[in-house]
Amino acid sequence: MVKFSKQFEGQLIPEWKHAFVDYRQLKKDLKKLYLLKTDTNPAAGTAPSTLLSSIKKLSFLVTNAEIMDLFMFIRNLLPLLAREILNQFFKTKEAEFMERGDSLKKQLEILIDLKTAIQCRQQTGDIAADSKEDGSISYTISCEDKTEQEQSQENNINDELEKTELAFSDSPRSEEMGNPTRTKILDRKWRSFSGRVISFQGKNIKMNIPLTNPSRTFSAISHLFKEDLANSKKCNDGTKLHINKTRLHHAEKMIKGAFVELYKGLGFLKTYRQLNLLAFIKILKKFDKVTGKQVLPIYLKVVESSYFNSSDKAIKLADEVEELFIKNFAEDDKRKAMKYLKPKQRKESHGITFFVGLFTGCFIALLAGYVIMAHIMGTYKRHPFSLYMETVYPILSMFSLMFLHFFLYGCNIFAWRKTRINYSFIFELSATKELKYRDVFLICTTSMTAVIGVMFVHLTLLSKGYSYTQVQVIPGLLLLMFLLLLVCPFDVYYRSSRYCFLCVIRNIAFSPLYKVVMMDFFMADQLCSQVPLLRNLEYMACYYITGSYKTQNYNYCMNGKHYRDLAYAVSFLPYYWRAMQCARRWFDEGQTSHLVNLGKYVSAMLAAGAKVAYEKDKAKGVGWLCLVVVMSSGATVYQLYWDFVKDWGLLQVNSKNPWLRNDLMLKRKTIYYFSMGLNFMLRLAWLQTVLHSTFGHVDSRVTGLFLAALEVIRRGLWNFFRLENEHLNNAGKFRAVNPVPLPFDEVDEVE
Repeated sequence: MVKFSKQFEGQLIPEWKHAFVDYRQLKKDLKKLYLLKTDTNPAAGTAPSTLLSSIKKLSFLVTNAEIMDLFMFIRNLLPLLAREILNQFFKTKEAEFMERGDSLKKQLEILIDLKTAIQCRQQTGDIAADSKEDGSISYTISCEDKTEQEQSQENNINDELEKTELAFSDSPRSEEMGNPTRTKILDRKWRSFSGRVISFQGKNIKMNIPLTNPSRTFSAISHLFKEDLANSKKCNDGTKLHINKTRLHHAEKMIKGAFVELYKGLGFLKTYRQLNLLAFIKILKKFDKVTGKQVLPIYLKVVESSYFNSSDKAIKLADEVEELFIKNFAEDDKRKAMKYLKPKQRKESHGITFFVGLFTGCFIALLAGYVIMAHIMGTYKRHPFSLYMETVYPILSMFSLMFLHFFLYGCNIFAWRKTRINYSFIFELSATKELKYRDVFLICTTSMTAVIGVMFVHLTLLSKGYSYTQVQVIPGLLLLMFLLLLVCPFDVYYRSSRYCFLCVIRNIAFSPLYKVVMMDFFMADQLCSQVPLLRNLEYMACYYITGSYKTQNYNYCMNGKHYRDLAYAVSFLPYYWRAMQCARRWFDEGQTSHLVNLGKYVSAMLAAGAKVAYEKDKAKGVGWLCLVVVMSSGATVYQLYWDFVKDWGLLQVNSKNPWLRNDLMLKRKTIYYFSMGLNFMLRLAWLQTVLHSTFGHVDSRVTGLFLAALEVIRRGLWNFFRLENEHLNNAGKFRAVNPVPLPFDEVDEVE
């Protein structure tokens, strides 16, 4: 049977952890009280020897007067927690969700009215029901950008924001707790380019569709030019805005997502109520057992009558939200609605664990055979001319780096789950489709078994006397197989995850046209550590597409001017993408820190450019060598500062944990110090460009693979602490649900 303390820790909302009853600390206090009480009890001789030794140690430190103080402390702590901290947090969150619920009801009413208007036009014959063109309705656009009334409302919001920040002033995490007005101000800024003010049924409505993709971005820019032109020519007469079905569909999707998040938040509030009440009952029972007093009936009434347990506003709102969602978004189908409101998590199968072990054994056996055969044939020894290293090894290197990175991601998921870091919420992953760490390990083991198996067969054929011309197509077919599997439209081999991966890569490639979310810039950071993989992929694409594998003329893809320029461009691409994402985030959010972060990637591009120039002309490159050292050193210092201070949130001078931060998810501080030192050492891998170090008679490409693998390992280490810091930021703001933007602004009556 699972102990309640573990059950309590496993079920509480991670982002609200500091607002829950500290059940573990209360148990420690009761245990101390039990030991002290036993020390003063003559019957304590029947206690176990370990308990007696603990009592003897405590008896020298605590007096009988302190026993009464501890007794009174615990006795007074329970009602204090129930009335003050829990009630205050519950009231704040309840008010926030109630306000959100009222806003969503208004949003839904506007949406229904607009959809009804379009349907009426279709029924009257203005628009054909089966017309391919979207039906649209026209409204008058107001000319004024901001009235005095709106300006006064914004000032009132700022005043309210300052007042709200005073709440929870005794809590160390009180800066943005229960503060919905801050989100309104931020959303108003970044959505201003997509909003248009319309007059409909005596109301002023501003429709905001976020610029999340290129089509919306270009559409918003074109509308801005059109509106500026219309306002400059004929402002008094007004202009017309067409709201078609597509825009209404986007608005409906936003409102639907907001209802789902609101329902999730109300469910969290219900869990908050139940777990805290159960924790009080458990701790009161233990208190009665330790002290021999019967205080459970007395204090249980106090707890049950507290606001956090007696208020039913959240329960009623949850029922209302469920009813509205079923009616408007699920076609009165409750089962369909529950798939969105209460998605069931996919159960983990023991069969996955079995196949992970099976393919791990196959991989180890095939790898051992491949290494032995490669050693016998002298494949990886340094040769002036090695066709295998030039044409086949890049594919093996590419797959090795990719699945090493993926394996480390599986380790990250395992560590995040053990430390209760809510990575699913941070990445906005679906509960029914997200990859578990066992799934990641299964993908890694099956894929690397296939890769090493094909490489083993290829090397075996070469040892049998087959020429490269006869067998060189095998690695290309392996690469083609993985590419086809990645884009396979059938529901096999984690299709939803493959589709999500392709969407993220698309968002990165078209930066800054897509709105940047956590998953996008997290994946772009991973690509910054996979530059060797991208260069190998680009080289192998040239090798097979140009048909060089038939003639074994690999120099065509190595010495061609256009290829070399493209290879250098590939080296810059990840840093360029990441820099464009920083620029987009600055445009959306207006925070200067994003521009400073952009400078980090610009410095990395300058350092990479200096390396490229040095590699082109090493004989006369003394000046270039000095430039490489200077630029790389500056970029490394920049990156280390950002790693430790911004991404990991460490090196806080006034922290209670020296040179770390106040809140740590790992109990051992030495892990943080060791990780900082390891990250510093692995950031210096660029020194190999200057030192040209090798391992004996091993080919330089193997050395390059080893250094690239170290960078991937550094990135895997970075991933854990990056999400730990993000999780603590969410916990500091008690942010457990996503703030979905709403399509329509506040509604005011037209005078």
